[in-house]
Amino acid sequence: MLLRRLAVLVLLLGAPGAASAQNYPDRPIRFLVGFVAGGAVDLTARTLGQKLGERWGQQVIVDNRTGAGGAIVMQIAAKAPRDGYTIMMGSSTQFSIGPATQTGPSPYEPLASFTPISQAVVSPIILTVNPSLPVRSVQELIQHAKTRPGQLSFASPGSGTGSHIAGILFGRTIGVELTHVPYKGGGDAIVALIGGHIPLSLGAISTALPHIKTGKLRALGVTEARRLSIAPEIPTIAESGLPGFEVSQWYGVFAPAGIPGSIAKKLNGELGNILALPETRDRLSSQGLEVVYVPSEPFAAYIKAELKRWTRLLKEMGIQGQ
Repeated sequence: MLLRRLAVLVLLLGAPGAASAQNYPDRPIRFLVGFVAGGAVDLTARTLGQKLGERWGQQVIVDNRTGAGGAIVMQIAAKAPRDGYTIMMGSSTQFSIGPATQTGPSPYEPLASFTPISQAVVSPIILTVNPSLPVRSVQELIQHAKTRPGQLSFASPGSGTGSHIAGILFGRTIGVELTHVPYKGGGDAIVALIGGHIPLSLGAISTALPHIKTGKLRALGVTEARRLSIAPEIPTIAESGLPGFEVSQWYGVFAPAGIPGSIAKKLNGELGNILALPETRDRLSSQGLEVVYVPSEPFAAYIKAELKRWTRLLKEMGIQGQ
């Protein structure tokens, strides 16, 4: 009996999951990001990746794989080894809003292909215009758009993103069709807006704020329910004549489904510690990102609820598959 117990103990200690969790991480970690460098998702990943690297003594390499509103990186991450050495910064675009717009088959199933590690931040969306556009408020933009039906276009970081849906909802709410122009990421959209190639944009405030401060862009409103502490002078779209208008987006860390539970728990705990650091909060909040740490299980439940909510809302408004 004693020998049998010893044999079971040896097997448990030698199990791959147990051994990898004990030594994890003992080599560099790849941190996948589905959007271009310089955007809010990328900024969040680099902030967390740097802190993970410092605390663990291992390099965390941010790997930007852009395209299709974050769908390309989802395919890559879903097929990655399930050992904790490939993680991904995911967003509401990829896990709730984007899937809610799909009408055809997908090469991955968001809720089955990934293990949610933790939510990290909420990223407010801001409506900005090129200063050459003769509007200084949401109401002025509405009047301007109504006198030019079908003539105004808006930029977003990509199709199926929260910014894309916010623009479509804005147009539907004011009764004017706005033409969507998707870019590979928020940085590219802002460059086009500043250059006058497009009149208005909806995107993460972290990308737009530096240019708002220098006067290169004009901010009209935020899609959050309340004004932002980092820019309290910018009104919400809801208070600007469209009560109830609200679109929020979040970012969080994911791993391929099937990652050992002990490694997922270790990642979750470390991310919780990092997000609680004053320097982490200060860096992210200075870019308009609100730290919202939610651990694995509640995060997974939240994603399911969000997917259900957006699927119902978009179906009711008839904007699925746009």
